Amino acid sequence: MRKKLLKIFSMFFAISILIISSVAPIGAISYSNDVKTVSDSILLVNMDSNQVVFEKDADSKRYPASTTKIMTYIIAVENIDDLENTKVPIKKSVLDVLEGTGSSLANVADHVGESMTVIDLLYSMMVPSGNDAAMVLADYVGKGNIDNFVKLMNDKAKELGCKNTHFENPDGLHDPNHYTTARDLYKIASYALTLPKFAEISNTSTYYCEGDEYPIITTNYLIDEYRGGDYYYMYAKGIKTGTTDEAGRCLVTTASADGYSYMAILLHAPLEDKDGNDTYGTMTDAADLFRWALTSLELDTIATSSMPMCEQKVNLAWGKDSVQLTPEHDFSAIVPKEYDKKNIVTEYDIPESVDAPLEKGQIVGKATIYFQESSSSNKQELTSVNLVSSEKIERSGILYVLNVLGTVLKSYWFVVLIGAIVFIVIIYLLVSKINRHRNKKNRKVKRYRNL
Repeated sequence: MRKKLLKIFSMFFAISILIISSVAPIGAISYSNDVKTVSDSILLVNMDSNQVVFEKDADSKRYPASTTKIMTYIIAVENIDDLENTKVPIKKSVLDVLEGTGSSLANVADHVGESMTVIDLLYSMMVPSGNDAAMVLADYVGKGNIDNFVKLMNDKAKELGCKNTHFENPDGLHDPNHYTTARDLYKIASYALTLPKFAEISNTSTYYCEGDEYPIITTNYLIDEYRGGDYYYMYAKGIKTGTTDEAGRCLVTTASADGYSYMAILLHAPLEDKDGNDTYGTMTDAADLFRWALTSLELDTIATSSMPMCEQKVNLAWGKDSVQLTPEHDFSAIVPKEYDKKNIVTEYDIPESVDAPLEKGQIVGKATIYFQESSSSNKQELTSVNLVSSEKIERSGILYVLNVLGTVLKSYWFVVLIGAIVFIVIIYLLVSKINRHRNKKNRKVKRYRNL
């Protein structure tokens, strides 16, 4: 029953995204800032509006490393009914596959020959990034076949609209055909946050599995107040780190403060600094970008359905030659604080004129709204909105009849018809004249013969 509910919810989530995107969708805006970043791919999104506010090579294919486990979590939770009470046998043969891979491990090997609850395995996978827990869950859901589980991962990626993602395993170990993008990973993580326990588990810094005497510890220093050191950021929550030689440092995380929430996806940052010391540039990048967004950006109303945007010429209305056009829906966007109104540029796609009658709210044209930081910078599309009539305008019967007559008189076929009639009349006159002349001549001949 729970699986059916999750499938229904999954479909509802996808449909909801389509509906939201169809009503004044917000474009991808990358605002300039002074943050010095080291991650090669970055996507920073305001989660309240689903608006991108900063991006850097967000569509380049990257190796995701252990951020893969976000999708592993999704598939496990959607295919296991009772997370708290379902117990999974821990098989040595499953764990042996990881030997020599340099995998990050949790405490799963201590339970070989026993069972662990799914909830403990999820914590073991997400908190210390245990590849062992990921493999056990994949083996269990895949009914002894990891490939079955991986197929579910790829099917889910397609369902969520990921266009540049392909998985080869459930743990994120390097494979040339195992890749994603920052933009796709945002879709995956956003969906995961709607699933049971995900937000809680992915934001846990310390956890004790049932029967263990020692805890598992998070790999995410952003959320670890006691071990995070300078990387700790008090507003950060979750989600998942990832590291391999090929992927570099990877991170998916969120931050919330003052009524705003952001998600940052950071991929392929250096493993070491110039002195050869371990460095976590993804965490520095994330914290600095969060600080910038939370202090420099705000939600503002850009257009409202009660405020006219332009005026449109109207034909066939008595005493009314124009109508004001308003946006079909209110539109708000995340913009820099105290931005200049001239930064908002609107372009209109409307006909030269429209004919009455018009209903109030009738779509007449479209407006595309851009943000332009300076006269020398490129315009970035915020949204495209339908423009509708602000009032009802009746059609004048007299003007309509006159217009029809005028249209008929100017029409091509009317001109052709008139031309044809004129031609026929001319031919008729010519023929008549010829006949008269012939008849007159015949009368003269007849008179001459009679003499």
